[in-house]
Amino acid sequence: MNSGPTLVVAGSLNLDLVGRAPRIPGPGETVLGSQLQRHHGGKGGNQAVAAARLGAAVRCFGAVGRDAAGDELRAALAAEGIDVTGIARVEGPSGTALITVSEAGENAITVLPGANLAVAPPPAGALRGARALLLQQEIPPAVNVAWAQAARAAGVPVLLNAAPADAAAAAALMPWVDLLLVNAVELAQLGGSEAATGAPVVVTTLGAAGCRLWQRGQPVVELAGHPVAVVDATGAGDTFAGALAAAWGGGRLLAAAVAEANLAAALACRRAGARGGMPTRAELDKSR
Repeated sequence: MNSGPTLVVAGSLNLDLVGRAPRIPGPGETVLGSQLQRHHGGKGGNQAVAAARLGAAVRCFGAVGRDAAGDELRAALAAEGIDVTGIARVEGPSGTALITVSEAGENAITVLPGANLAVAPPPAGALRGARALLLQQEIPPAVNVAWAQAARAAGVPVLLNAAPADAAAAAALMPWVDLLLVNAVELAQLGGSEAATGAPVVVTTLGAAGCRLWQRGQPVVELAGHPVAVVDATGAGDTFAGALAAAWGGGRLLAAAVAEANLAAALACRRAGARGGMPTRAELDKSR
C-alpha cells in the first residue's frame, strides 16, 4: 500500500463503456462513432485511484456485483495499492457507465448504478486512522449522511464532491461537510453562489479556466488553468477531487492543495480513459 496519509473514500464503482464519436448526440439524434473501450470507473473508484497515485494511503468502501465486472473493479483498485477490504460483493450487476467522448474531448455520461445502490453505512472502525473522508453523490444519499455523521463524530474532515448534481442530497449533507467541491453547473444548482451552499469552504472547478477557492470571510482566490492538449476530459473532475483530498488530508495548506489539484486535473486530460491520464506523483512534480 502507498505510504502517506490515510484517506477513506466511500463511493461508487463502475465499469465504464466508452465510445468515441465526432460529437455528442443531441436529443433524438444518432451519431456514428468509431471505438468502444472498457475502463474501470465510478466516481468513488476514480477518486481513490487519483489520490493513491499521488501518494495517499487509501481505503475504499463500496459495493460490486457477484459478476466478472465486480472481480475486475476490485482487482484494478488493489493493483493501485488501495485497500479494498471494505468493498462488498452483493447480488445483481455491478455499476455501469455509458460514456460518449467527442473529438473535442467533451463527454456525456449515463450511469446505471447497479450494486452502488447497496453501498452500506460505515462499519465499526471504518474511519480509524483516517485524515479525511471523501464522498460523492453516486451512492444513496442516506448512506452518504451516515458516513458524514460518523466522520464528524470521529473528528475526521469531510470533503464532498457534489457530483452528479443533486441539490436536495447535497443540502442534507451540508451540516457535516468541511469542504465542498463543485463545478459551475453544480454550483448553480446549489444556489448560484458559494455562500448559498452553506459550506464553510467551497472549491469551484471552471474547466480550462482553472478553479476558484472560496472561504467564508476571506478573499476569493482564483487559479488559472494549465494549457494542455486535451485528449479526453472524462477523468479531470475525479482527478481534481482525489488530488485535493490527498493533499488536504495530508496536511497541505488549503490553497496549496487546491493548486496541486488544479494541475493534476489538467494533466489528466492528456490521455484517454477516466483513469488513464491520472498523473503519478513523479509526473505531477515534473510538471510544476
